Amino acid sequence: MFTDHHRLPDPLPAIARLPRGLAGVVFRPEGVADPRRMGRAVARLCRARRLVLVVAGNWRLAADLGAKMHLRGGRAVPGMRRRMALTSSAHGMAELVRARRAGVMLSFLSPVFATQSHPGAMGLGPTRWAAMARRSSGAVAALGGITGGSVRQMPRTRCKGVGAIGALVA
Repeated sequence: MFTDHHRLPDPLPAIARLPRGLAGVVFRPEGVADPRRMGRAVARLCRARRLVLVVAGNWRLAADLGAKMHLRGGRAVPGMRRRMALTSSAHGMAELVRARRAGVMLSFLSPVFATQSHPGAMGLGPTRWAAMARRSSGAVAALGGITGGSVRQMPRTRCKGVGAIGALVA
């Protein structure tokens, strides 16, 4: 699950619905009124539910919360230790390669489908997404327009996971 301060101002109820021990949260602190307070609440809930927690773009907050890092486009954040990186976003082959070189375990390639997070942006579609994932040497997950219906269109042999926002909004 990716947090989004616009579409999901309070992520805690959605996090509480994630399957215990089988999911994770990418906490994106930008735009959050008090990112430390919200981050602590998210971290507590993730620990209680045995969910992986990564923090996007802020290695100090990640360290304070005992979390790993989510890189943007595979770009390391200045001051961050390399072993902090766990996941990354990617919007093309160059970013998939950069993320792999940064040592991330999982890259979220997006957008697969049309999404409210990027209005007007063209989705890659499952076929193009699969071709890019196949060319990548790392594990790739799908992000962007993921719903219960769209996830069934993803190739099971290449898609190592999915990230969602809208599908989790109650």
